[in-house]
Amino acid sequence: MFKDLLPSLRRQSSPPGKTADLPNLFEQFWRDPFAFSPFAGGGEYPSVDVSEDEANVTVTAELPGLESKDVEISISGNALHIRGEKKFEEEEKKENYHRIERSYGCFSRSIQLPAEVVEDKVTAKYDKGVLRVILPKSEKSKARKIKIEP
Repeated sequence: MFKDLLPSLRRQSSPPGKTADLPNLFEQFWRDPFAFSPFAGGGEYPSVDVSEDEANVTVTAELPGLESKDVEISISGNALHIRGEKKFEEEEKKENYHRIERSYGCFSRSIQLPAEVVEDKVTAKYDKGVLRVILPKSEKSKARKIKIEP
């Protein structure tokens, strides 16, 4: 498996024209350990789905283990920003952990929107770890049919 990943790791870790060496590969691993995983989805958090219909752009984000008060959303320009913090549960600190794979700490994600939206009419709902933001499209962004004259 590592043999298959080596060419892509060399391209990631070394500038064009420079040969990758083992220390550079290890340095890349410590900078981004998930780059070595074939299952890596780019390492961006939270994972989002962006869809649109004629009237709205909808952004759905997975935020397991958080409450709505832990998340902040904003719009600037043509981008939606999702920020927050996932805190380590205090009562669990006393346990002797053998492995901690869940992530904790601050996160921030900016999503480029595919259309202009009406910022004053944006709504957001958070239920069972899923944030759904509905952004109504501005009139300029809505598709219009154009009549073809004979």
